[in-house]
Amino acid sequence: MDANTATPRAGQRAGRREWLGLTVLALPTLLLSLDLSVLHLALPQLSADLGAGSIQQLWIIDIYGFMIAGFLITMGSLGDRIGRRKLLLVGAALFAVASVLAAFSTSPEMLIVTRALMGIAGATLMPSTLALISNMFHDPAQRGAAIGVWVSCFMGGMALGPLIGGIVLQFFWWGAVFLLAVPVMALLLVAGPVLLPEFRDATSASRLDPLSVALSLATILSTVYGIKELAKDGWQPFPVAAIVVGLLLGALFVFQQRRLAEPLIDLRLFGSRSFSGALVIALFGAAVGGGTILVVNLYLQMVEGLTPLRAGLLMLPSGIAMVAAAMIAPAIARTVRPAYVVAVGLLVAASGYLLLTQLDSTGGITLLIIGVILNSAGSGPQAALSTELVLRSAPPERAGSAASLSETAGELGMALGFAVMGSIATAVYSGAVSGTIPAAAGEEATRSAQESIVGAVTAAGQIPDQVGAELLENARTAFASGLHVVAGVSAILLISLALIAIATLRQAPPTGAAPAADEADADDPAVQVGG
Repeated sequence: MDANTATPRAGQRAGRREWLGLTVLALPTLLLSLDLSVLHLALPQLSADLGAGSIQQLWIIDIYGFMIAGFLITMGSLGDRIGRRKLLLVGAALFAVASVLAAFSTSPEMLIVTRALMGIAGATLMPSTLALISNMFHDPAQRGAAIGVWVSCFMGGMALGPLIGGIVLQFFWWGAVFLLAVPVMALLLVAGPVLLPEFRDATSASRLDPLSVALSLATILSTVYGIKELAKDGWQPFPVAAIVVGLLLGALFVFQQRRLAEPLIDLRLFGSRSFSGALVIALFGAAVGGGTILVVNLYLQMVEGLTPLRAGLLMLPSGIAMVAAAMIAPAIARTVRPAYVVAVGLLVAASGYLLLTQLDSTGGITLLIIGVILNSAGSGPQAALSTELVLRSAPPERAGSAASLSETAGELGMALGFAVMGSIATAVYSGAVSGTIPAAAGEEATRSAQESIVGAVTAAGQIPDQVGAELLENARTAFASGLHVVAGVSAILLISLALIAIATLRQAPPTGAAPAADEADADDPAVQVGG
């Protein structure tokens, strides 16, 4: 069925073709999230092979995420206008070609450019897959389950990235991590035209507004760049200026959208309490999760002394817990209002963070793993249901734009979490370690230890054993203090988000129930968007 000429019927149940189509959509989603984390393990090999300097290494890692974040809003709106399946297939072809070029790059500059192309292609794939799910699954319960599968694949890719990367690099050269994309995209190109419907907004005849596209890109790229730089280097004038510029450009973007008859983002969507509340929860939920992962991984490697691969294996149960919770939550939401499912999940996650406040600098692995599993299991429902609520709150012709906003909130949240939680951990660590460093350690070792736990571990290995052991013990105790504060802040944020979920999402009915007239957002402009 071509959605250009037929309107989706609410409650129409999906059949075998739609579920097979979901499989086709889930695979590239898994791959895209895997690609966000897998390259970190390959970086040492490719840097040595290509002769990449430290700045080039940063751009090789970051440019992919920058391009995805920057182009999500534009590509989501473009898919609504020209056809979501068409954009998905074009993006798949571009991603496959860019992946091959990246695998056989002969210089750092070539790899940076090809990674940028992969990011642009990724931005076409992510909102298109999610928006097509809303077109294929009209029954609320089935749509919730399908989005649970989609979210689980995205989370599973993030969790499996280090493990799969480690296995691939054990047997092949660094370029092989990019070639994983080729068979997946080939399957999408072959099966997509057969299993996936086409959908575009037949009421929209205009092209994308070039000024809106430019302002959107500049806003997101400036803001994400500034946040990421703050996470790496602390509070410096240039990153702060980049964020300020991004916010000013964002204000101009909003002004431009209000002027247009067919804007890049229909701001009336934000009149829905469910839509706005779900985006807020997605943004800050991602910030808490992203920031904590950073600090927890440092704890496992720098405090507990584990290898990256072993640390990744220990984190695998938490990834499984998150995927399982994301799959189960939509089934529970068929009989229980999503607001309460999300709120309870967030409170479970908060209890995990409270456990992390009890860690010390020795022998805390078991407690940490239990805490992180609770964090992940509790975060799964909000990830699955907030995404579903964003799509449910938007009319079908705006599903691509809504999906892109959901993805953008997640990207911004992760960047914000890395910056803010990382800065908090660093500030607490630096304050706690100062004054505890042995005088015999020397000025250079003292300076390194005060900067970061990584610097302390490095310095401890370069000074006499007894002094180094004392320095290392004090640094690990200081870092555990930083983790306590980050975990405490995270718990408070999640409890606040649970209250926000109840306040903003409580009118959304269970997906297995037909919404009554008094359950809908009476003042919800989103239900009227698009005619």
